[in-house]
Amino acid sequence: MASLKSLSTAASSLRSRLSPSLRTRGGGGGGPSRWATAGHEDQPKGFAFSRPPPPIGESRNWEDWELPCYITSFLTVVMLGVGLSAKPDLTIETWAHQKALERLELESAESD
Repeated sequence: MASLKSLSTAASSLRSRLSPSLRTRGGGGGGPSRWATAGHEDQPKGFAFSRPPPPIGESRNWEDWELPCYITSFLTVVMLGVGLSAKPDLTIETWAHQKALERLELESAESD
């Protein structure tokens, strides 16, 4: 019983010594969090990615990363579609079915 009490006091003293350092580790603990603040704008503009649409009659200019990203994504989908549809059927059920058919053919050939 005495060891449990001493362990409890040791844990509480350790907690009291570490608590100031644990509180300041996340940025001081005082004031608003930088993740919870409203940001630099008073109100959101309501546009996707805060980019207003181009004027009527004009098209949006593509950024440098967009064309390679779209081409790579399209080719990845095509390669996966072709590759996964053309892969061989290597399941145990298919192998067992083929072996059963071969045995049936051998039995029917022997009985004739």
